[in-house]
Amino acid sequence: MAYLFTSESVSEGHPDKVADQISDALLDHFLAFDSESKVACETLVTTGQVVLAGEVKSDTYLDVQTIARDVINMIGYTKGEYQFSGDSCGVISLIHEQSQDINQGVDRGSKEEQGAGDQGMMFGYATKETENYMPLALDISHKLLYVLAELRKDGTEIPYLRPDAKAQVTIEYSDDNVPQRIDTLVVSTQHDAFDANDDKMLAKIKADIISILIPKVKAQFPKNIQVLFDDQITYHINPTGKFVIGGPHGDTGLTGRKIIVDTYGGKGAHGGGAFSGKDPSKVDRSAAYAARHAAKNLVAAGVADEILVQVSYAIGVVEPTSIYVDTYGTSNVDLSDGAIAKKVAALFDMRPFAIEARLKLRNPIYLETAAYGHMGKTPTTVTKVFESPYNGRVEKEVELFTWEKLDMVVEVKNAFNL
Repeated sequence: MAYLFTSESVSEGHPDKVADQISDALLDHFLAFDSESKVACETLVTTGQVVLAGEVKSDTYLDVQTIARDVINMIGYTKGEYQFSGDSCGVISLIHEQSQDINQGVDRGSKEEQGAGDQGMMFGYATKETENYMPLALDISHKLLYVLAELRKDGTEIPYLRPDAKAQVTIEYSDDNVPQRIDTLVVSTQHDAFDANDDKMLAKIKADIISILIPKVKAQFPKNIQVLFDDQITYHINPTGKFVIGGPHGDTGLTGRKIIVDTYGGKGAHGGGAFSGKDPSKVDRSAAYAARHAAKNLVAAGVADEILVQVSYAIGVVEPTSIYVDTYGTSNVDLSDGAIAKKVAALFDMRPFAIEARLKLRNPIYLETAAYGHMGKTPTTVTKVFESPYNGRVEKEVELFTWEKLDMVVEVKNAFNL
C-alpha cells in the first residue's frame, strides 16, 4: 500500500535561522583571522534584541555587534515596522573564554592526535531519489523557500513578501519506495499589511504562490520530478490567516533549533547535536559532514540505493568508538551491512583532525550552511572578504560544501569491486 512522507524547511528569515546565521557569521570571522579558533557560539533573537553567548578560545578579537547587524540586514530585516532591524536592534555579548577542562581533551602535542570535542553519535544519509542524493520532500521544501526569498529580494513579481516563511512537502511513495506524486504543499509566508480585507489578501497570496512560485520551483527539477507536480496537489497557503507579525518579533529564535531542517528532513536519523556556531573540533558538526560525505559517495558508487552512516565518539578520544551502516535492504553488493561498515572505516578516516584536513573545515565556510540545509548543496570555490577594526582586512579563497564532493567514488568502487 502506498504511503506518505513529509519534510519541512524554514526560510533564512525564520527566527531560529536568523540565530544560526549570526552564530556562523561569528564563527567565520574567528576562523578568518585565527584558523585555530575554538568556538561554540549561541545566539538568541527576539523583539529588538540579539543576545550572543558561548565559549571561545582565539587569538583574535571581533566587533561582534557589527557582524550580527550585518547578517540581520543581509537577511532583509531592514525596516522599523518589522520590530527587528539590523540598524536599530540591541546586541548584547556574553561570550567568554572556553573551559580549559574541555580544551585539554582536544588539543594535543600532535594535531593528528586531536581528541573529539565531545561525546555523541552523528549520522550521514544519502538516497538516489534526487540528483543531489537528498530526500525529495526536503529538497523541494528547501527550494520553495530559497526561490521565495529570491522573489522577495527582487520585489517585482511578489512585492509584499517579508523575510519569515516556512514550507512543508508531503510525498506519496509506492510500496517499493519510489516517489509517485506530491500530495500536499504547505507554504506560510510573512507579508506586508494589506489595505484589502483578509479574505482578499489571502486569496491574492495563494494565487501568487501557486502561479508564480510553484512553476519556478518545478523548473529547477529534472523531468522525472516535474511530473510529480500534478493538478491534484492539496495546497495550504498561509492556513492560519494573515501573517504580518513574524520574524524575531513574532517568535524568539535560538541557535540549533532546526536540526532536522539542517540535515535530512526526518529521513535517516539524527544524533541530536546542532551545527551552527561550532568550530570543526566539535564532532557534532564535522563528523556529521564526514558521515554525509561517506554516505553520498557510497550511494553514488552504487554500493546501495540508500545508506545511513553512523559514527560515534568519546570526548578527548582520537578514534571513533563505532562506525555503523544501514542500507535499508537496498545493498547492491554481496556483503552484510556490518562488513560494509568495516570497509567504510578503512576508506574514510574518521579521526577528528583527519576530517578537518580532508574536508578543509578550518576555513571560514559556515555562514553559507546556516540556511536551506547543510547537506545537498553544490560544492563551489568562492573568495570571501572579512574586515575588522582590530585585525584589518582578510581575503580568502575557500571551498564551500566539501562534504558534498563525489571525490571518493572511484576508491569506493575499487574497494567494493564495482
